[in-house]
Amino acid sequence: MSDQHHRPKFRWHIVVFLAPAVLVYTAVMIYPLFNTLRLSLFTEVDQERVYVGLQNFRRLFGETVWSDQFWNALGNNFWFFVIHMLVQNPIGIALAAILSHPRLRFAAFYRSAIFIPTILSFVIVGFAWKLILSPIWGIAPGMLDAVGLKSLYAPWLGKEAYALTTLSLVSVWQFVGIPMMLIYAALLSIPDEILEAAEVEGITSLSAFWKIKLPLILPSIGIISILTFVANFNAFDLIYAAQGALAGPDFSTDILGTFMYRTFFGFQLQLGDPHMGSTIASAMFAIILVGVCIYLFGIQSRMRRYQF
Repeated sequence: MSDQHHRPKFRWHIVVFLAPAVLVYTAVMIYPLFNTLRLSLFTEVDQERVYVGLQNFRRLFGETVWSDQFWNALGNNFWFFVIHMLVQNPIGIALAAILSHPRLRFAAFYRSAIFIPTILSFVIVGFAWKLILSPIWGIAPGMLDAVGLKSLYAPWLGKEAYALTTLSLVSVWQFVGIPMMLIYAALLSIPDEILEAAEVEGITSLSAFWKIKLPLILPSIGIISILTFVANFNAFDLIYAAQGALAGPDFSTDILGTFMYRTFFGFQLQLGDPHMGSTIASAMFAIILVGVCIYLFGIQSRMRRYQF
């Protein structure tokens, strides 16, 4: 009797409240994910679905017609990610450090102005920057001419060597507000007692940021880094809006998202192949999963040991 009396009751209300969210998440995320993985194991022969196991993956990595496109898209995706890590996140951290200064005037206005592009549609941003950078009717040549730098202007979106970097910087412009706000919130959460103790020790200004604030916000920087990785390897909208499904010029801006879109749905003379498209999507999932696991079991565990 005593064991039954002390046995904790099953909390049915938790199940009731979680059930709608779990059902929606399963229908929208879990089921499509497993269905995509399932489709990658089949192919279509004479309008009939045939199980082929890992044959589609062998084609993706082994046949030149597929592997060349895949490795080109993967390399471009890595470069897209590197630009964001080396440009977007450091700028976001710097902006957060500046805007968190208590003596800065109009800080709220600056935060809002920097964050506004993140709420804009990819289509609006893509077409707007395509018009801005256009050598025919864009305002970029005139703006550079006004400051005496017209010689630096080039049709960046039309050159293979610069197109991807240009679109990466456009994406940085649009999303720099996200790391800025996350780091800003992390800086505000630092107890005043720590900063006051640092001032007593003579650590102020820039030295306080490097020695006190930066080590305390490292977990937030780690989260921002993995979010950047996942977002960049799922990227599609900006490239499609600015350069189209062919990701020109000559596939120089092609990333895994546009490669998967062309393969799955087809484009112009290329017929859609849902099974090979699912194979590419599965490869994308595997790449993102490996990156997240490296962060969770490698970097984050070290941060915990450093923090505690």
